[in-house]
Amino acid sequence: MDVWLIWLLLAAVLGAAELFTLSAALGLLGGAAAITAAASALGAPVPVQLLVFLAGSAAAMGLVRPVVLRHLHSAPAQQFGVDALIGRTAHVVREVSSQGGTVRIDGEEWSARPCDPYDPAYVIPTGATVSVMAIRGATALVYPQE
Repeated sequence: MDVWLIWLLLAAVLGAAELFTLSAALGLLGGAAAITAAASALGAPVPVQLLVFLAGSAAAMGLVRPVVLRHLHSAPAQQFGVDALIGRTAHVVREVSSQGGTVRIDGEEWSARPCDPYDPAYVIPTGATVSVMAIRGATALVYPQE
């Protein structure tokens, strides 16, 4: 078996293993093995292949992996869907109590309940300005603004 095929097989195995570990390390080593397979196919001797693999691995681990990890573990830059509604200002269209109510958030009407439901007599009157504290299903949990 040709040496370049062994490097290519190693690259495939490391790439497949990366899918299971998501460590951002095995895939980079697989990339270094793929580059080494190309060097081997071009006729580089085994010591040069080892140097290519070591240099590729070191470059990937030192330069690429920190960037990949930073992007994997960073919070999304923008919130989407109902998560984007949290913290928004809304206006009460129909009084909000523990039994229900309606608020208008960015032009859309949502069913609403008070964020603090411990007092069943607590009512937020129509026309009040509220903050959206959370979304539960299709119901906005709101708190009046001062």
